[in-house]
Amino acid sequence: MRLPSSSATELNKPNLRHFLKTQDFTKQELEDILELMAMLKQARRDNAVPQLFKGKSVAMIFEQPSTRTRVSFETAATILGGHALFLSPKDIHLGAKESLEDTGRVLSRMVDVIMARVDEHDTVAGLAKNASVPVINGLCDWLHPTQIMADLFTMKEHLPEGKALSDLTVAFVGDATNVASSLMFACTKFGMTFKHICPERFKAPQEWVEIALGNCETSGGKLVITDNTDEVAGCDIIVADSFYWFGQEEEKEIRLSTFIPEYVVTEEMMAKAGPNAMFMHCLPANDQRECTRGVMEADNSLIFDEAENRLTAQMALLVYFTHKDMTIPTPEVEAAHKERIDRFLSAL
Repeated sequence: MRLPSSSATELNKPNLRHFLKTQDFTKQELEDILELMAMLKQARRDNAVPQLFKGKSVAMIFEQPSTRTRVSFETAATILGGHALFLSPKDIHLGAKESLEDTGRVLSRMVDVIMARVDEHDTVAGLAKNASVPVINGLCDWLHPTQIMADLFTMKEHLPEGKALSDLTVAFVGDATNVASSLMFACTKFGMTFKHICPERFKAPQEWVEIALGNCETSGGKLVITDNTDEVAGCDIIVADSFYWFGQEEEKEIRLSTFIPEYVVTEEMMAKAGPNAMFMHCLPANDQRECTRGVMEADNSLIFDEAENRLTAQMALLVYFTHKDMTIPTPEVEAAHKERIDRFLSAL
């Protein structure tokens, strides 16, 4: 019996794209993702999300623990009609008994998306190099692009009256983290003024600065690197992050003594920014370290909207990177397959 034809996804996709960093995408492409986020968020509120990931799976590789990344991707896949697999270092042979290259190739034969939250950027880049499905960077030592899509969307939801994203001035107060780099690149790409306010010892490396300045040349944005916390004056958004992270435990005491108290985002610092300034933090937050509990709980704090929008971002990313490969079988194809399998099973 010959089955009716139905389009199939090729293992080698010439137009395959990965989401490793926002720099790989144009401003328009990022705006398209933001628009898709808005539509999917509204659909979720109406309990009417189209099943755009139906029958698909995302493999979630975690070398680092997470609350928001795991819950948001797993929930996004479920809401969209698909499935998510949590894979810790204990569950797979990533780079140990099995090479990184083979892991990417094997997973590509079984799932539709690979999300990796890893220690080093080379790991997620290596997966992407050898995968034949989209690879999403869920965090690495250099970048956190899924967080930044949630951040951009949160900024867009709370724009000051009469302002566009390109009109915003964003100050990141603290260490040169993966969130700082990702925000620096995205904000300058959108034409914003981005300020990195930090001690000289922990300022953004020159490589980041050159990328951001290149964005500014195209977008009209502005980059400021300073150790002066008075630079928060007039900023629309103040962003904070941890002063130390995994792999920096040996530097913990010197980091805390360098950043605290001057670079802790306090109510006084927010007042210096201005009455309409908003606060953001990717979480988890160590209150009384990089920010105070009062700042976190204030009316102008967006941290929990920002956290919720991780889910909004993951829904959009799963759809954006798989919708072109979505195969919707005709009723004839479905009926033919069912008839063939039923006939086989009844003869057993």
